[in-house]
Amino acid sequence: MSKQIRLAAPLQFDSIVDGPGLRVVLWTQGCPHGCPGCHNPETWDAKAGELYDVDALVKAIKANQLQEGLTLSGGEPFDQADALIDIVRQVRNESFNVWAYSGYTYEQLLATESKYDLLKEIDVLVDGKFIQSLCAYTLLYKGSSNQRIIDVQASLKANEIVLWKDPYIINI
Repeated sequence: MSKQIRLAAPLQFDSIVDGPGLRVVLWTQGCPHGCPGCHNPETWDAKAGELYDVDALVKAIKANQLQEGLTLSGGEPFDQADALIDIVRQVRNESFNVWAYSGYTYEQLLATESKYDLLKEIDVLVDGKFIQSLCAYTLLYKGSSNQRIIDVQASLKANEIVLWKDPYIINI
């Protein structure tokens, strides 16, 4: 029997704000952070949402050829790391990158084995709790200025945090 994952909503196949390009978004259900001003407070309750079959989600993601990547959001995706590892490993390839948003910091994810196992499968992590007083709508791909956009694979290789650089933005 396939694993299941609790999601706040079915797959979203048309996001252009949850990472670069046209993306599929998995909105996980359940979040322990409870950040004031969160734009998805309906995802906090870990018993709400619906259970979805992991194999069916993978099939749906693979069938939709137009997307450039998968974004794990929520809720708190790293609290359902086991099911997400299965999904990410099956859909990720060289042209299909994986982003994740987490209220946990990169350092916290490194310190917890199950969360670290998912982190190793991610290309880019937007980490840290949303802090309403640091919110700015001009920030690219993040909600508050305390959050970091981390190139996970480069960071793991360098054994230090390497921030992601958007290849389409040229600094003059």
